[in-house]
Amino acid sequence: MKFSTTLAAIAAVALNQANLATSHGGVIGYKISNTYYKGFMAYNTPVGQTSIQREWDSYDPITNPTDGSLACNKNGATLGSGQQTAAVSAGSQVTAYWNQWPHTIGPVMVYMAKCPGACASASPSSLSWFKIDQGGLISGTLSGGQWAMGQLVANNNSWTSTIPSSLASGEYMIRHELLAIHTSNQPQFYPECAHLTLSGGGSAQPSGSSLVKFPGAYKSSDPGVTIDIYSQPTVTSYTIPGPAVWRG
Repeated sequence: MKFSTTLAAIAAVALNQANLATSHGGVIGYKISNTYYKGFMAYNTPVGQTSIQREWDSYDPITNPTDGSLACNKNGATLGSGQQTAAVSAGSQVTAYWNQWPHTIGPVMVYMAKCPGACASASPSSLSWFKIDQGGLISGTLSGGQWAMGQLVANNNSWTSTIPSSLASGEYMIRHELLAIHTSNQPQFYPECAHLTLSGGGSAQPSGSSLVKFPGAYKSSDPGVTIDIYSQPTVTSYTIPGPAVWRG
């Protein structure tokens, strides 16, 4: 019954917002420890909204990999008194749900960043992010193959990731990002962030090349960012941008 209620809530949000943007979107909710958390409602004032998610104002993509809003989308602000945080145990799963997502070509990436104190007072662009999950080209060619983004669409517009079990406890942001590359040489980034309080972790913390900044993690010259998939009809490999996945 609880899971049915979750699906009903997701469907209602998607239906209410579907007419706002038929080709773009973002994360509209999360399932953590069998509890559903609604996302921020884009195109609406943040006044009166409560969510574990940071504010994001539009379904439109970010097309510049060095955009100042790449960390948590525009404008990425805290919700003030409406800002919530979700309790999560190390080693458990987080499922993010997107709206009625139309794109099926491109990678899925999931990052986390430890806040130096309370995440509610942290600036996303100042945090050091590490990647905990990713999926790219699964099989076939760049333009006709099976992509992680297509897998997401087929799985009720959702993506499930596991929090590293050895990650140290504390306050974190989790960042889900889709990179749609169906338009030649024009990347479309769709990032959103949410607040987590992690417990039951170990003592591990990522360091060195595992940590990146947003902006800063990607460049236009990266092979997986500015790419024309249609000019390479026989290519069967793709380089996911950003650092390698940190396993703990």
